[in-house]
Amino acid sequence: MIDLPTFIAGLPKVELHVHHVGSASPRIVAELAARHEGRSPVPADPEALARYFEFRDFAHFIEIYLSVVDLVRDDTDVWLLTHEVARELARQQVRYAELTVTPFSHVHRGIPAPAFCEAIEDARRRAEADFGIVLRWCFDIPGEAGLPAAEETLRIALDQRPDGLISFGLGGPEIGVPRPQFKPYFDQARAAGLRSVPHAGETTGPQTVWDALRDLGAERIGHGISAAQDPELLAHLAEHRIPLEVCPTSNLRTRAVPSLEEHPLKQLVDAGVPVSINSDDPPMFGTTLNDEYAVAARLLGLDAAGVAELARAAVDAAFLPDPDKRRLTAEIDGYLGSAAG
Repeated sequence: MIDLPTFIAGLPKVELHVHHVGSASPRIVAELAARHEGRSPVPADPEALARYFEFRDFAHFIEIYLSVVDLVRDDTDVWLLTHEVARELARQQVRYAELTVTPFSHVHRGIPAPAFCEAIEDARRRAEADFGIVLRWCFDIPGEAGLPAAEETLRIALDQRPDGLISFGLGGPEIGVPRPQFKPYFDQARAAGLRSVPHAGETTGPQTVWDALRDLGAERIGHGISAAQDPELLAHLAEHRIPLEVCPTSNLRTRAVPSLEEHPLKQLVDAGVPVSINSDDPPMFGTTLNDEYAVAARLLGLDAAGVAELARAAVDAAFLPDPDKRRLTAEIDGYLGSAAG
């Protein structure tokens, strides 16, 4: 009998929906808060920090998230954050991760775009050497900052074009931030070869997902859980094999779902929609990618073979060359075979 938590802990994985700043461990947040003590409301004490990360709703989460963004003041902070995020992911056997990075938030706070991009790139290369993890970037628009942020994010992406950049996204609140207004920016990003991965359908209804597909050319959807309310949308996602990046605990902690038992993950899977399991902003939500796999296994009634299939699905959804996908899939299969003994 395979012990599922142990199996999950050792399972090779990819992570497709995880935010750069939102992945800062309590240790790193506390270190950054101590560096900037007196200039930030973020507490440096780990217990106080855990209380600070108790969110009333999605708007409160954004408020707290931005206060942590404020702790990243220079390129040294950027490097430290990036390298430590990679360390935490590698500890969970993550082989490949696409980190959602919001350069506008840091450039807007005074870090020059070239210095920011140089810091994440240097940390990415060092992390691959130190931990064996491959990182890639999704530069995303902070939706709450509107079209000026979209324009600046696109400019940074196209002017700097760091080697690790592969996709273009849209995050932040969905309510009051309609997707179609960002179409010109996604059109230009896609024309430049970047893949489209906007958030949609997290705290709003299925129409937001339709908008992301039709106006932004979405190839994957961040969250997308409200698709479960629309049979036509479910059929479309299944037919066209458009994956949803599902983050169960995040949806609970931001009150997007009232309970994990009411999470639509099973409905999405039963409809044939491709899904990957992700952690979003793990320390802020008191979770890890390993924990999210355990939650998914419980919601879907999976054994070790089923959990391995979830890991394969994430590989399939990754923006990786086919040889790399085959290599990772073979590693997952080999791990399952050795665990089954």
